[in-house]
Amino acid sequence: MQINIRTSEANQDIVRQLTAKLSAGTKENVIARIALGYSLQNGKKFSTSEFNIYDSKGKEYKDHILFDEKYRDFYIALICQHYGIYKTDDNIPRYIKLHIDHGLLLMDNLFRSNNNYTFLDFLTEHLDKGISMLDTVKVSLDAVKNNNQNIEKTYFSEPIRLVVGNKVGLNADEIILNFNNTVEYNNNHIAIAGSSGTGKTQFALHLLQEISEKANHHVNFIYLDFKGLKDDDLVEFQPFFEKTKAQFINAPKTSFPVNPLSFIDSINDVNKQMGIDKFVDIICKYSNIGIKQRGKLREATNEAFIAKRPGEYPSFSEINEQLLEIVGDKRDTLTEIIDELSRYNIFKEDKKTGNFLNQNIYLSLSGNLSNSVRFTSLFLIVNYIYNVFMNMESTPTENDCRAMRYILLIDEAHVIFKERKYQDILEKILREIRSKGVSVVLLSQGIEEFNQPTFDFSSMCEMSFLLDVKDKTNAKAINKFLGFSDKDGTKAYRSLEKIQKGQAISNIKEFPKGELFEIKQFYNSK
Repeated sequence: MQINIRTSEANQDIVRQLTAKLSAGTKENVIARIALGYSLQNGKKFSTSEFNIYDSKGKEYKDHILFDEKYRDFYIALICQHYGIYKTDDNIPRYIKLHIDHGLLLMDNLFRSNNNYTFLDFLTEHLDKGISMLDTVKVSLDAVKNNNQNIEKTYFSEPIRLVVGNKVGLNADEIILNFNNTVEYNNNHIAIAGSSGTGKTQFALHLLQEISEKANHHVNFIYLDFKGLKDDDLVEFQPFFEKTKAQFINAPKTSFPVNPLSFIDSINDVNKQMGIDKFVDIICKYSNIGIKQRGKLREATNEAFIAKRPGEYPSFSEINEQLLEIVGDKRDTLTEIIDELSRYNIFKEDKKTGNFLNQNIYLSLSGNLSNSVRFTSLFLIVNYIYNVFMNMESTPTENDCRAMRYILLIDEAHVIFKERKYQDILEKILREIRSKGVSVVLLSQGIEEFNQPTFDFSSMCEMSFLLDVKDKTNAKAINKFLGFSDKDGTKAYRSLEKIQKGQAISNIKEFPKGELFEIKQFYNSK
């Protein structure tokens, strides 16, 4: 595809005037490139009905002069990214002409209205703005459509009544939580905060076992642990794996049994392109990959899909092969991450056992993996779960009970709360996935992590359990975490002064607010 263009007749003189503001000897193709970038940065998008708004009687630019071979692909990638089109689209030359003409007019108006404004001022100002935009680039986390999804997940529609603890004292009556009662709770999300050694993990294991058994094993779970289980811990967890029939996956020693690209509709081209974009965005977002590398990964993923038959998905190894062909000898952060994901076989679909959503899974992500790969792997799995369930029908509500399908438990959630880019997808899941019969359980060491400047995560968790924490003197944070009034908060504060290991206070409707009780723990369950 040749990109030979002419600017409008009005812009021919503007090209000369603007070029004269640059250092002596600068060629006129430089100003065209700057105009293109300036127009794109201003966010202008042209429709096909605007293709002829500028005439073609001005400055002529041949393909090799306009961009030269070294930078040509970069400018085409800018247009493709801006309009969401592929690099072979026939309209790319038209868009380039439009944005050059548009950018020239914007720049001419800017300099005419600012007599003391130099080209160095212009470049400095808009380079800074461009860098800022890259740092805050918005990635759409919306679920993408998959009309060819063939995953079935049963649900349990009867009441799920969980034994969560016992009253303190001689009258140690059991405390029952009506987990899926829609009259008492708007959602089924649970927040659990407790310092290390307070019984938080054992309480979470008990909840998972209770839900599984009370739902007659129709509600499955995944326990995401990205700090990794050590050998001693593994012995302690073995009874839990046996009772819940949970598969322990110690990545990368054991591959996670799914291809994370299989959330994509590989048959419908429009849906496929949207799915590829989301996959690429996840890799880049959670690995701190730049916009130029994003374009290369998108091209490599596209080529890997083209090589597969409809209904099939490329592996990371196949994407890695395509990527290495594109980048050649130039290795960077992107190639390292894709190579590591490929080399360690972190993901490997197991067609014999079926989809992992119909099993109970404990995923331990080894600390030996780089942080980029660990977090990228984690969010690829979280995105897969989110996207698959969002393509399912909502579960029914019968007799005031929400039918339940699945539990997504994230341990050490305070790590996710540290950065905005990690918070975004979690916020979206908490808001949207509840209608699909999915409960999110968040475990954290403290309470302040839940209350971020942009979003209060504890407000999206109808059921909160507060064990002993370091910040238990922070009355404001405690009240926010539990959704308590100042009056209830005073009672909670007094209870926390005498709280012991294995005890908690909660906001559940079935027990007095702020009053201590003994939590159930898996290791001493019958």
